[in-house]
Amino acid sequence: MSIQSLTSYGKVYLVGAGPGDPDLITVKGSEVLQKADVIVYDRLANPALLSKTSEKSEHIYVGKRPDKPSVSQEQINQILTTKAKEGKIVARLKGGDSFVFGRGGEECEALRAEHIPFEVIPGISSALAAPAFAGIPLTQRKVARSFTVVTGHTIHNTDTFAGWNYYVHADTLVILMGMGRLPQIAEQLIGHGRSADTPVAVIEKATYQSQRVKTATLGNIADEAKELSPPGTIVIGELAAKSKQLAWFTPNSEIDTSVTNSNRRTQVVG
Repeated sequence: MSIQSLTSYGKVYLVGAGPGDPDLITVKGSEVLQKADVIVYDRLANPALLSKTSEKSEHIYVGKRPDKPSVSQEQINQILTTKAKEGKIVARLKGGDSFVFGRGGEECEALRAEHIPFEVIPGISSALAAPAFAGIPLTQRKVARSFTVVTGHTIHNTDTFAGWNYYVHADTLVILMGMGRLPQIAEQLIGHGRSADTPVAVIEKATYQSQRVKTATLGNIADEAKELSPPGTIVIGELAAKSKQLAWFTPNSEIDTSVTNSNRRTQVVG
């Protein structure tokens, strides 16, 4: 590969879109969106953020859609490398933070293999924002000295899953992408020794004006939160009970924070 071809490459920015509210993207992330030629974005990135982009920018949607073929990670990697090799500035916009269950590391590896410059701009993960918007501290003196964040996708429903023994003893346990497995998660934690009276909070659509919070105990949270749907965040531990005392966010469902500019050209991949 010639030096000349490398210098003609563009650059890829992995931009954390934050937890939902478009105002929670970082200043630097917003600046990159304004200058990018191409925006490659996921389902959990609030489409309202596209209004911050250039009128000339190309938008490519690569998120997973219910009952539709999903875009493979290999396809996404190919889009990023192809656009960068065309000399484009590419913003890879991901919900939350790119390096927290966002496959950002895999995308950086693919870019590095092709000698394409990249930069990572951190975002606020829903693992932090959802509890905060529900009035739940993740740590507090004399109550919880640490917190553990896991993805529900890798939590197995079998008794032999080694992780249960570790999760049972977590001061505060935060589970992302676990809404569909909430009954099994509660059952397994109780079965492995966590008290059924342990406080639990489930936050649906955190930071959006449609946010809803349900609090209960590990023994009855599955029933109490059954009306909630993804995306959601599960918080398990003594501090989850603080939500009733410290809740400060009052959603207003009449405010729409997910409207994008309909005049933009969006390509849907998959």
